[in-house]
Amino acid sequence: MENKKIFIASDHAGFLAKDEVKEILVELGFEVEDLGPESEDSVDYPVYAERVAKKVQENLDSSFGILICGSGTGMAIAANKFKGIRANLGYDEYSAKFCRLDNNCNILTLRAREFEHSKYRKIIETFLSTEFSGIERHQKRIDMIEKGMK
Repeated sequence: MENKKIFIASDHAGFLAKDEVKEILVELGFEVEDLGPESEDSVDYPVYAERVAKKVQENLDSSFGILICGSGTGMAIAANKFKGIRANLGYDEYSAKFCRLDNNCNILTLRAREFEHSKYRKIIETFLSTEFSGIERHQKRIDMIEKGMK
């Protein structure tokens, strides 16, 4: 696993899970920057998705992001609004592997509610250890998305 910096944030639903994930990342040897929130008080997840997306944009070649909310979906939708960001909900090892291999995703979103948190480690390890395949057809599709579809 390449040791990239990991920017992490959550909403109130993912606050406790964020601490679990940070512990996993530190155990794996990653530098982690927590971008909030600081408590379980209700917050608006797009604020935290933006924080992580902007940090990853600034450090595209040397970082990844992890976002956690109740379902993982809202964070993925919000993060994907930022140029150069490809966020995907990692609900198992397969989704974590192929979002990197085929789509070169740079932000992993995780679900905090109604989900076995014991699965986080394998999902995170798979996401962070999988390299983009670089296959021409996959790069072409990424380029199409970056250019903007009409």
